Amino acid sequence: MNTPRRATIADVAQAAGVSKATVSRFFNHRERLLSDDIAARVEAAIAQLGYTPSPMAQALSRGRSRLIGLIVADITNPYSVAVLRGAEKACQDAGYLVMLFNMGNETGREREAIDALAGYQVDGFILNTLGRGAGVVDAVATHGKPAVLVDRRHAGMTADFVSLDNPGAMARICAHLLDNGWRELLYVTEPQQGVSTRRERAAAFGACLAAHPTALRGEVFESAEGEDEALVQALRALRRRAGRSRRAAVVAGNAVITLRVAQAMNRLGWQFGQELGFLGFDDPEWASLIGPGLSTLAQPTDEIGRTAAGCLIERLHGLEGPAREMLLPGRLQVRGSSAAPIKAA
Repeated sequence: MNTPRRATIADVAQAAGVSKATVSRFFNHRERLLSDDIAARVEAAIAQLGYTPSPMAQALSRGRSRLIGLIVADITNPYSVAVLRGAEKACQDAGYLVMLFNMGNETGREREAIDALAGYQVDGFILNTLGRGAGVVDAVATHGKPAVLVDRRHAGMTADFVSLDNPGAMARICAHLLDNGWRELLYVTEPQQGVSTRRERAAAFGACLAAHPTALRGEVFESAEGEDEALVQALRALRRRAGRSRRAAVVAGNAVITLRVAQAMNRLGWQFGQELGFLGFDDPEWASLIGPGLSTLAQPTDEIGRTAAGCLIERLHGLEGPAREMLLPGRLQVRGSSAAPIKAA
């Protein structure tokens, strides 16, 4: 079965006995540039043929595509997916569509991503990338389009920035663990080099320890992919440092680390909330299913995405002024892994 051919602007022009330029004027400047007779002929031809103009073509004729380019470091990361959903909702509400470029965690692809999306005439960019690419600043400047950074900063780039309030979130985590009797802490993070969010959280962990020098002790451990045995040894060392008099807990820098810690605990045959306490950034769906339930600091991912899209759309509508920084609070989800010790009756 053959699909009926879609009518084109040339078909409308032929049916109305006018030029294609005249049909284009009908859609864009009807009252000012066309006589009533010609407008009526074009309108009748459109109705007869069932012609619908291309939204992209109409937008480009006005100098805007109403497309926003979103570049993410890794689309398999639940954080990135959740942020994307929030950004898409906000863009849709404002009459924009999102084009996605996934870098697959490959360092240095930022410039490729920006150039590719610019080729589709996107109006601006939302960047949730690694923050390591040296060419990002130049690439955005070359195309002359506004950009908003999500979660990770880029050195030398002045742009609106939307993220979790990392220092505030870490302070809440440490206060909760302290209140529940955990005294020896290990902060486990992915390698910090070149990633601003990881550095900020590690620095905030150090600030928490400094704020409670007599109550808390702790160390930072960088967990690289494939180095599972090193993490197992780090957990064993944490237990040794704590001894019998201090309760020890792990703080995980994100959901990736949470999964690695859970795998290491399984290898050791240890239980969360018993041999080690636990509280991690991000709140994956499976957190409540492990052991007594893993306590987490849930990021406001939907709001982060919506806020980033809103910032960019405001810039597209002409908002000027210095770059803005919007740090949003997280939500502490307390489960059994960080519970206080059970008091004897």
